[in-house]
Amino acid sequence: MGVKEILEFVKVEHTLFSLPFILIGYIHAHNQFLEELSSDSSWVSFDIIWILIAAVGARGLAMTLNRIIDRDIDAHNPRTASRHLVRGSVTIQTAWGLAVVFLIMLLFSAWQLNEVALMMAWLPVLAFVIYPYTKRYTWGCHLWLGLCLGLAPAGAWLALSADVHQWDAILDYHWYPTVFFISLGVALWIAAFDINYARMDVESDREQGIQSFPARFSEQATTRTSVQLTLLWFACFAIADPMHEIWFLAAAGIMAIANIAVIIAKEKLADFQTTLFRVSMLTGWVLLAALIMHDPSVSGTQ
Repeated sequence: MGVKEILEFVKVEHTLFSLPFILIGYIHAHNQFLEELSSDSSWVSFDIIWILIAAVGARGLAMTLNRIIDRDIDAHNPRTASRHLVRGSVTIQTAWGLAVVFLIMLLFSAWQLNEVALMMAWLPVLAFVIYPYTKRYTWGCHLWLGLCLGLAPAGAWLALSADVHQWDAILDYHWYPTVFFISLGVALWIAAFDINYARMDVESDREQGIQSFPARFSEQATTRTSVQLTLLWFACFAIADPMHEIWFLAAAGIMAIANIAVIIAKEKLADFQTTLFRVSMLTGWVLLAALIMHDPSVSGTQ
């Protein structure tokens, strides 16, 4: 099994969703504890390397577990019947081996960061294990997936903030309100995307008893809920402190409008899913760019 096949197996392109918010969480931790971290105002440190390795491990573990647990469901869905485990190009033993490698990447990187990061690594792992089973019981599976990705900025923030305050970074609520609302915003943003992504599998989900939102409710309800979730994630970014500057609100507002426009105009688009993927993926990068351009310590214009 080559590198290319591994990257295809874990759908590495989906990392583009979480990566900008990992960097946003890290930058906010750096700015929040700048004086306590060091006299150097540069936001780049060796910690970011371990954070990114941990992110790759977490992302790979989440996708590998999803592929393993859902392989029987995938086999009965025409859209996913060609996936590696279903067609046999990757064996179940190889998939479990990859899961172990990704888990080691996550745990080793967390260990290199600090004790708190290592001791809290169980949380994303548990979330990843639970997610594939949620779709069998509740349409809340979309919100659970949002939770999984919402841990990304929180994890990056904790990796740096725990260097300063250890367990008090969590216990003394240093994460509230900024990191809390960033993470909640990410969770709602991903839930809105995933509800629309699930439109591709409505018939298969109904046949197999998968409880996706589009399979349970009408087209109109799916569109309405997607728009409502989009407005909620914009509200989360808007009220996160100190993220009240015009630069960030403008970026978040533009991307919220773009997401809503794609959702409402789905029938008029030649390829709704591809357009949705690109606009949703772009959201985090636009917000990260707005943060970098505004913050002198990040952009290097100090």
